[in-house]
Amino acid sequence: MSAPLALTQGDPSGVGVEIALKCWLARDASTRPFFLLANPDHVARVAVALGLNVPVRSCSPAEAAALFATALPVVALANPVLGPPGAPDPRDAPATLESIERAVGYVRSGEASAVVTNPIAKEPLYRAGFHHPGHTEWLGELAERGWNTGPLLPVMLLWSPMLAVVPVTIHVSLARAIEMLTTDAIVATARVVAADMRAKFGLKAPRLAVAGLNPHAGEAGTMGREDIDIVAPAIARLRAEGVDAFGPLPPDTMFHAAARARYDVAICMYHDQALIPIKTLAFDTGVNCTLGLPFARTSPDHGTAFDIAGKGVADPASLMAALNLAARLAA
Repeated sequence: MSAPLALTQGDPSGVGVEIALKCWLARDASTRPFFLLANPDHVARVAVALGLNVPVRSCSPAEAAALFATALPVVALANPVLGPPGAPDPRDAPATLESIERAVGYVRSGEASAVVTNPIAKEPLYRAGFHHPGHTEWLGELAERGWNTGPLLPVMLLWSPMLAVVPVTIHVSLARAIEMLTTDAIVATARVVAADMRAKFGLKAPRLAVAGLNPHAGEAGTMGREDIDIVAPAIARLRAEGVDAFGPLPPDTMFHAAARARYDVAICMYHDQALIPIKTLAFDTGVNCTLGLPFARTSPDHGTAFDIAGKGVADPASLMAALNLAARLAA
């Protein structure tokens, strides 16, 4: 049997534990076993508070698969959980980070087959000294350390059956994103996407549609020369390397159904250009997947949802999609 998936707790004041419990309840014969890295007593308290009939069993990763049919396996963290639902507490940062680091370690040791991360809140982590922009960048550092790979380029893919998108620049202001956008950055990102679409998603010749930066992809330079001077040369370089990339495409017309049928992944120039269309089309079923790592990592495509934490109304659909995609990629 393949190793189980390692699921992190996310911010314990958010909905991560709730949706993990609901995913266990929704399991069927095709569900890859997973274990939750969390505080077992906290998980059991959440289950009781929300009226979820989920037996919680503390275990090691090696015991998780055998337990999964009858109980939610929880691999205990060394750090406690202190914050209440809906109120993130910086004192919980060590547990949140421990959960992620140990999940990566279990994949490296072969005790887990992939990492699935529940949502984190960056502000409490920053107050506790966390120095990365988010999950993606820190996972890259953990991979470089654990696999001794040398520098990696982690790439954020947002995936759903309807649309897959990749932003070249991510968690920076729009002004900073434009400053950071270069031909080299587009080429490097698209290379990672093309390689992992082949290696992990099984596409022999992935088709990459490249969005323009400006309205109408610059309208032949009348709305800015970035698409002529930065984006088009990147596409030319990729095509010379054998990557099926095309564009730059007008961003306002590349996401309707007929346009989406022409490509496998949309390479977008900045965060919202990528995330607005996929969250409009697949808010409940979209998955955040990190490419460019020596292991599979997925996450639900939503945040901690502090406003509904502890109310029992969180939808587990995106986490279930993330678990299913992680199992597929690990295979």
